Amino acid sequence: MSIVVDVNRLVEDGKEYIEIVVPPYPVAISCKGVYYYRSGSTMQTLSDPELESFILRKRGASWDNMPLPGFTIDDIDDALVQKFKTLAAKKGRIDESVLSESKADLMEKLRLTNAGHYTNAAMLLFSKDPDKWQLGSYTKIGFFETDADLRYQDEIHGSILEQIDKIIEVLHLKFMKAKITYEGIQRIERYFVPDAALREALLNALCHKQYESCTPIQISVYDDRLYIANCGKLPENWTIDSLMSKHASRPYTPSIANVYYLAGLIESWGRGIEKICQACEEDGSPLPEYTIHPGDIMIQFIAAEERIVRTSLDKVTEKVTEAEQKLLSLLLKDPAYTYAPFSIILQIPEIYKNIVAHLLGYYHLWFIPFLTCFILFQIRKTVSYPDSTFRVHVPATFVLINPKL
Repeated sequence: MSIVVDVNRLVEDGKEYIEIVVPPYPVAISCKGVYYYRSGSTMQTLSDPELESFILRKRGASWDNMPLPGFTIDDIDDALVQKFKTLAAKKGRIDESVLSESKADLMEKLRLTNAGHYTNAAMLLFSKDPDKWQLGSYTKIGFFETDADLRYQDEIHGSILEQIDKIIEVLHLKFMKAKITYEGIQRIERYFVPDAALREALLNALCHKQYESCTPIQISVYDDRLYIANCGKLPENWTIDSLMSKHASRPYTPSIANVYYLAGLIESWGRGIEKICQACEEDGSPLPEYTIHPGDIMIQFIAAEERIVRTSLDKVTEKVTEAEQKLLSLLLKDPAYTYAPFSIILQIPEIYKNIVAHLLGYYHLWFIPFLTCFILFQIRKTVSYPDSTFRVHVPATFVLINPKL
């Protein structure tokens, strides 16, 4: 193992004991073909990708700056280059003359070339399909009712320069539910994770990920909490306390971080976690919790009780038809649906469509599940008695509807 240690025989309180002093080594230690290293108070095993990264870091290099043979100028997407130029020009962190240069010269100025080849960072940032070159270069999102019950999932692929906006859009439209309140006639929607905190946490995950692990970033969404986990590790000799206190910027992928910085997506002062906590405090949300594992880092956002919007279809599935179940699902996804899709799903006769349209016009005053059940009840009633006239009660409103109108 090539380890030299001090072995001392000591006496304390009349008892003898042996002290073994092992100094820190700048290289990984091998034993029977397996490499080990020290992380805090634990001993960790280095897998092949981790061993490569370990050796690179000891040489002052990083995986994202390694050349990628086969990746050429033709694989760099013009639209992504233009997107970067637009962001960088707006932020003003790069000389305007650089932004007017050719695509190849721009890559040189951004230090995305090495030994005559474009680097892994260039591929991740400016390729439309990074998965072609590096597996796991995407983000996976899942909605869970319990830890063992995955309800649905999605994947966000493409350049990591574009993934951030796509992830937030999909999270808000499909996975997270906003608590809706009204101030006068103004509708206010607030998610349980502040936008600024969510964006900063996602940028941290994209910027500090170990892409060589071939494992995607994983976002787990529940009604009352959200987890963001990515393969990565703290800088050497750091602890969770070091992470949460003021510290210097130590990005795991410095070439990617540099482009993010020039585009105005991040700072370079190691203030990411501080900004996340500040955004949560200003929003009145609980502070996030970090969990550090040997091979990954996870941040957990917990919803304040008044922000939780719980939804479950299981309680009504035994009482409605399959078509009506589809209607409930549509309403839960988007309360602003018009009557047209509902009339098709439920096969509502033409003379009753005006009833559905009228009722749906009041969706912003009703609690959605109540409104849905009320519509279904009235449709069933009028279908059985087509000549009947019935009254519909809405908040502070009394409406008389004739099905024949």
